[in-house]
Amino acid sequence: MDKKGLLFSYWNTLYPQEPVEKLQAFLDKIKEKYNAASPSSNAYWYKDAVVYSLYVDLFNKDFYGLTSKLDYLQNLGVNCLWLLPILDSPMRDAGFDIRNYDRIRADLLGLEPPIETDRQEEIFGNFLQEAHQRGINVIFDIAINHCSDEHPFFQEARKSVKSPHRDYFIWSKDTSLYGDARLLFKGIEDSNWEPNGDEWYYFHRFFNFQPDWNYRNPEVLFMMSENLLYWQNLGVDGFRADAIPYLWKEEGTSCENLDNTHVIVKFFRAVLDYVKPGTLLLAEACQKPNEVVKYLGDGDECHAAYHFPLMPMMFKTIAAESASPVKETLSPAVTPEIPESAQWFTFLRVHDELSLELVYVSEEDRKFIHENYCLQPEWDFRVGEGISARLSELMQRNPDKIALAYSLMLTLTGTPVVYYGDEFGKLNDEAYYKEQIKLTGKDDTRFLVRGRIDWSQLEKDLKD
Repeated sequence: MDKKGLLFSYWNTLYPQEPVEKLQAFLDKIKEKYNAASPSSNAYWYKDAVVYSLYVDLFNKDFYGLTSKLDYLQNLGVNCLWLLPILDSPMRDAGFDIRNYDRIRADLLGLEPPIETDRQEEIFGNFLQEAHQRGINVIFDIAINHCSDEHPFFQEARKSVKSPHRDYFIWSKDTSLYGDARLLFKGIEDSNWEPNGDEWYYFHRFFNFQPDWNYRNPEVLFMMSENLLYWQNLGVDGFRADAIPYLWKEEGTSCENLDNTHVIVKFFRAVLDYVKPGTLLLAEACQKPNEVVKYLGDGDECHAAYHFPLMPMMFKTIAAESASPVKETLSPAVTPEIPESAQWFTFLRVHDELSLELVYVSEEDRKFIHENYCLQPEWDFRVGEGISARLSELMQRNPDKIALAYSLMLTLTGTPVVYYGDEFGKLNDEAYYKEQIKLTGKDDTRFLVRGRIDWSQLEKDLKD
């Protein structure tokens, strides 16, 4: 079946009561707006990638600063940049609270808001061109499950039940709805429902300032598809689809990994391929491997996925001085076979905590890893389900142990991810953490593992 036929099939599964003419009108619109492009000359580039993950502003201020460091990154062997959130945001969750999906944050462009579309596309386009000239692909984060409560649609929707965007979000007077959906941010949030200041509540799986999108409304699917297509058209090589397991909600379920969530992902993949085949979709799903592989489908969902359970098991292997934890995790009994076109992304550390979610880590392993690596009380995240610490801190600032950890990861199958600053042993940033608590009002210890690079100080330290 061709891409168009697939899109109609997915549409009928998600919205059997909706007329197919609505989808046809959408396809006509994007066909007119975005010229079909040839597929990438190397469709499987992500299999041979060395990925470097960074916040543009924390790495080197803005896209001008990042461009000036492309030679540095190329010399490290990096051929893919994973840009952590760059879209317009009030920055209460490090950019995962998106306010405007077709705008880059003004500070990253070196501009004052408001910014003109042409100027944005010029600055970002120049950066992409410089990266591509060095053989570096560029992907970035996009939160597709939720947005900021400052998003114009939500601001309008919360004011009136008659708002045309009211049904873009999930509302209820009964907070027992979706009661089987677990609380993801234990110790930070106490409910998945937030009062709106009247008799209504809105649903959120993450922070209370991040309302979930309502994918039961097909207009949300169209809107998010157009967001992806806009950036694809500018030359972005792929997207890390944040919080992908939570897209579809169903009463009486955990609201995770539901069948229609997979259909939505297939729709996104098909609509991107409909315009330009080969744009990477990378699944961020903190789940057991047998659930994560489903987001790869039969080569018709995401191209790749993070192997979350492997991360804590690498740390267990080092602490236990035994290869068994990693070997068992990669065994067919735990990690099922994936499509030939698909790939695992492996990592030691990223911008989030060292996750010990009981979804994929046993209670025994959680306790062992937490006891061995949570060396300071303030590193704890989500009441024992994570550790907020940089790799160098977890390895007790021992260069040999850091090298051992990377040697382990780089010998395993998969595409390796290096988190910015780990190549020179960046430490937890207490000052940045405290600064962000004041800004966000949330005691989110993950801010410890973020923080700015002071290149002048780094060069001085390296000389010393």
